[in-house]
Amino acid sequence: MGIAKFIPDDLDRRIIAHLRADGRASLSKLADALGVARGTVQNRLDRLLETGALLGFTVRVREDYDDLTVRAVMMIEVIGKSTTQVIQRLRGIVEIRTLHTTNGNWDLVADIRAASLPDFDRVLREVRMIDGVANSETSLLLSTV
Repeated sequence: MGIAKFIPDDLDRRIIAHLRADGRASLSKLADALGVARGTVQNRLDRLLETGALLGFTVRVREDYDDLTVRAVMMIEVIGKSTTQVIQRLRGIVEIRTLHTTNGNWDLVADIRAASLPDFDRVLREVRMIDGVANSETSLLLSTV
């Protein structure tokens, strides 16, 4: 018999929505906002974490908080069936914040944040040296509008 897939209900989705807005919200604050008992929120959070629906809690930083970083988006073309190996290598590069699969001419899109132009240049070289990377195109992000 297979394991039943967890499907979040309306309360679970509302808890997640509140946490997206305020990841530091206390159980009591969430319970008040949702009109349920504190224990209910705790049980739901435990279940969301156990099932993997909620992966954890993190800090969101305003985009312009650290203006001293070089930000870029890199589109990557992968040769043949090497996507899994390329992804594993890309995940090892600290400056790649997020990595997405995509459709169209490019196979992967990487969000890059480097401390300086020399660090950014190093990241570009590292990515281009990965076996299975056929081509890439990178655009620097200049400002958020």
